[in-house]
Amino acid sequence: MTAASPARPLLDDLPFPERFATEEALEDYLSTPSRDLVRDLARLEGDLMILGVGGKMGPTLARLARNALPQSRRVIAVARFSDPAVRQSLLQHGVETIACDLLDREALARLPQCPNIVFMAGHKFGAGNDYGLTWAMNTHVPALVADNFRSSRIVAFSTACVYPFVPVIGQGASEDEHLTPPGEYANSCVGRERMFQYFSGKHGTPGRLFRLSYAIDCRYGVLADVAAKVWRGEPVDVTMGHVNVIWQGDANAQALRCLAVTTVPTSPINVSGPETTSIRWLAEEFGRQFGKPATITGSEAPTAWLMNTGEAERLFGYPKVPLKQLVAWVADWISHEQRMYGKPTKFEARDGKY
Repeated sequence: MTAASPARPLLDDLPFPERFATEEALEDYLSTPSRDLVRDLARLEGDLMILGVGGKMGPTLARLARNALPQSRRVIAVARFSDPAVRQSLLQHGVETIACDLLDREALARLPQCPNIVFMAGHKFGAGNDYGLTWAMNTHVPALVADNFRSSRIVAFSTACVYPFVPVIGQGASEDEHLTPPGEYANSCVGRERMFQYFSGKHGTPGRLFRLSYAIDCRYGVLADVAAKVWRGEPVDVTMGHVNVIWQGDANAQALRCLAVTTVPTSPINVSGPETTSIRWLAEEFGRQFGKPATITGSEAPTAWLMNTGEAERLFGYPKVPLKQLVAWVADWISHEQRMYGKPTKFEARDGKY
């Protein structure tokens, strides 16, 4: 099976950019595949379909897949596409698109039966305002998808929020941790996993439950949230004092590579940066880079949502972009006051309400 076009550079051959002057440059970099990704996708057969592509990570994941796969294999992006610009951009980069409301059982049934599925749909922000929609998107839709695509391999995005808080001095929650999280949103995410587990067991569907903690790029994420507060002179609450974070490009690459390491029945895998990162340290580091004092409020709780990513590191190695590089990129982006998504992570919340 042919690999990606040799005319396109691979991530391994590029130095880290000093900065991203434009969103186009940022998205091009996020969409550049590594040799490992090209190799792992070449082990699979058939087309790839991404369900719920319209969020913060989906568009660059679709472009990354398109750049890693030979042109003979289709990459199909599915969403409601409430923002037509997202659909147009995907089409311009060679990704096929299908508009579909995944809550519509009949529309879902009309989608092509692709051998490889990445499921990214879900509902988080504003979850506390409409619990019915939250549970429908996070539990009912996964059941429909898992049953409809029973003959595919499915990598389903999940979250570190399915775990209880664990001590910050430990190694983080491992994949076999008992799931007793706080809040309705987090419990609906447990429900999402249970639906994929049930139908995977019933139909023998290979899969992975992609438990992701805080992917970031320069326009959103925990680093951007902390940096923006320091830049504006606002206090940074360190009560939820520690997090795991990972560059969006690394997270997307690992999600796609999970297609080559699915299990029957489906099983969870923790994905994030391996460091336990201090929010206080982040605030002080951004303050140093900005030449501004960081104002700290609160004191660190002894527990946090933290994961052990040892299995992902065994399968995929260390993320390609290290934490210090992420801090430098985000600091530059914020200091130049470039466009932000305006979607705070609300990482400070300890009651599970978003």
